[in-house]
Amino acid sequence: MRRRRALAAAAGLLAAAAAAVAADRLVPPPLDRAQAVSTVVLDRDGEVLRAFTTGEGTWRLPVTAAAVDPLFRRMLVAYEDGRFVRHPGVDPLSVARALGQWVAAGRVVSGASTLTMQTARLLEPRPRTLAAKIAESARALQLERRFSKDEILGLYLTLAPYGGNVEGVRAASLVHFGKEPAALRPAEAALLVALPQAPSRLRPDRYPEAARAARDKVLDRMVEKGVLDAAAAALARGEPVPDHRFTLPMLAPHLAVALHAADPRASVLRTTVDRRVQQRMEDLAAREAAALDDSASLALIVVDNRTRGILAHVGSPDLFAGRREGAVDMTRAVRSPGSTLKPFIYGLAFDRLLLHPDTLLDDRPTRFGGYAPSNFDRGFHGRVTAREALQLSLNVPAVAALERIGPERFAAHLAGLGVRLRTADPGAPASLPLALGGVGATLTELAGLYAGLANDGAYVPPRALVGDPEPPRPLLGAAAAWQVTRILEEAPPPPGLTPAAIGQGRLIAMKTGTSYGFRDAWAFGYDRGHTVGVWTGRADGTPTPGRFGLNTAAPILRKAFDLLPPPAQAPPRPVADGVPTPLRPALLRRAVATGPAAPVIAFPPDGAVLPWREGAVDAVPLIAEGGRGPLRWLVDGRPVERREGGRPGTRGRAEWLPGARGFARLTVIDADGRGDSATVRVD
Repeated sequence: MRRRRALAAAAGLLAAAAAAVAADRLVPPPLDRAQAVSTVVLDRDGEVLRAFTTGEGTWRLPVTAAAVDPLFRRMLVAYEDGRFVRHPGVDPLSVARALGQWVAAGRVVSGASTLTMQTARLLEPRPRTLAAKIAESARALQLERRFSKDEILGLYLTLAPYGGNVEGVRAASLVHFGKEPAALRPAEAALLVALPQAPSRLRPDRYPEAARAARDKVLDRMVEKGVLDAAAAALARGEPVPDHRFTLPMLAPHLAVALHAADPRASVLRTTVDRRVQQRMEDLAAREAAALDDSASLALIVVDNRTRGILAHVGSPDLFAGRREGAVDMTRAVRSPGSTLKPFIYGLAFDRLLLHPDTLLDDRPTRFGGYAPSNFDRGFHGRVTAREALQLSLNVPAVAALERIGPERFAAHLAGLGVRLRTADPGAPASLPLALGGVGATLTELAGLYAGLANDGAYVPPRALVGDPEPPRPLLGAAAAWQVTRILEEAPPPPGLTPAAIGQGRLIAMKTGTSYGFRDAWAFGYDRGHTVGVWTGRADGTPTPGRFGLNTAAPILRKAFDLLPPPAQAPPRPVADGVPTPLRPALLRRAVATGPAAPVIAFPPDGAVLPWREGAVDAVPLIAEGGRGPLRWLVDGRPVERREGGRPGTRGRAEWLPGARGFARLTVIDADGRGDSATVRVD
């Protein structure tokens, strides 16, 4: 009989256990509230840039136990659940104590809820009844079976109520102390332990005395339990409770909105933004906007040249400025780029050996079919070098350079990088007005192109999220990028600014631009470390007369560089003939259809115009690729004496000293009698 009873009892226990396991699997604890957290946009170091409320309208920021101050965790466990790390979710000793006090006093004296049971109640709120307490106990056992103690503590710290629509210790710390809960003073930790007891009645900004009393009660308990010594607790009691709430951070608001819209389910979006740089640039934009008219906007972007990550993103000077249309993100707005594409036109011409920085170009009234461009100042400069034309941002030479490349070819080259130049008619081909801003582009796209110049012509689109950048693609060859950079570095500074006043005296390559009708004013600059882009204008596209790149955007650019750390110093490149030695091979490259064995004139290219200076002693380098040596050079059929003294290893190169203005026919012939010719003009 006993044996049968024992077997029956064992069978009953097994059946109960099996039923419990089945129920646990069939009805798992609901985690929806813990998963429905605020989307948090972080900077590259994990600091909050902006958070968004949940669908319930609450600030519920995700947090882990490890991200919270260790002192706060010790105080919380000591105050709420001293045996948290030892019990299985329900503490039998606390239950026995609570029942004994209830029987003796005839009323509830203290509860028996563990932190795990409180977490269960936060996950699945119920009215406070005996049945609800039993359900919480069952859920607590389920939670302990599924999660570690730190994970359960993380759920509690995410969901604990702190008054109003603030939930979780992270949101509470930001609201009450203006900082993350990773480092809390004892007084701050004690207040955050106390507030969930009665979050509405203990709000320190509304009921400071009640909040102080609750905080001090926690401090006294911590002394009793040995978490704090008496001196530390006394010091903490002397601190005032916060008398106001901080607003949650709202840095890089336009970028945060765009990232959240692109991935609304993400709880954490980690960006490349540097919070300190972002704050400085937002402050700069707000100050500079005050000098503009009250309907003008301003946008600014800073790119890390090494990683191509966006360090600062300012879509407007004030998100809530209605007259400025501050809600419009002007870093993404398609606007006329003015003259800011000119460096890339010249760079591509240099890269394809259609031009050299010293090639002479005409800046005079010229018609390109039915198109007759003029300069910004309505004047002309006559004969100039390509270098001078770019530095002075002259229009006719830029259009002439684009004509040599072909506007459709230029636009296709940028489109191959992912930078699409928009036209009013999407089906219309690119045309020569492209050189002067007759297309549309965004501030972010243009900043990416300038960052490519800073990286020897290797283009990578700017990115806002942490991760691996895209592989680089060739915007320009390294030699052409170097030539453009030198030209922009040596350009005259904006009016009123000396070169030393720009960017703390560091060398910055800079280009400005102004679109037709003074609608857009631009400035782009880069050094080794950073690329900065600035746009000013009106979001609705109406003109801002008298505001152009040099007098409006360039000074802001200079101030932005003043707020950036100086770039790391790189070892200087060895230079010969004014060209960095590592780049010299790139200057010799030229795509040709002939076989590698045939000699090809690499410089000067056919049709080049070479500058003439009376009494000049500088010789013109004659450079050829391919062919079997020795190579012979002829000018108008007469041999050229080789002048390679001191330049060993310069195979295929000679030097020619022009004797007069006019046209000349250059010919190179290799040992097999094969050759190439080019006609140039000396003027």
